[in-house]
Amino acid sequence: MRKISCCFIVFATLMSATTFAHAEGCLKGAAVGAVAGHVAHHHAVLGAVGGCVVGHHMAAKAKKEKAAEAQKQQ
Repeated sequence: MRKISCCFIVFATLMSATTFAHAEGCLKGAAVGAVAGHVAHHHAVLGAVGGCVVGHHMAAKAKKEKAAEAQKQQ
């Protein structure tokens, strides 16, 4: 129950602190990280946090590249 509460608090904080576009990358990364962390000896929360950070970074990078490509085409 404690892990579920922690996950909910982290999720609620991230959703309120970011826009949906950036949260989408975080959520995808967190899901993958949680599964990987669970497989690696029950470190799902740590994997979710790491995955969120990486997913957020990758989403921001993709958004910048998309904006640069749109600017280049004009």
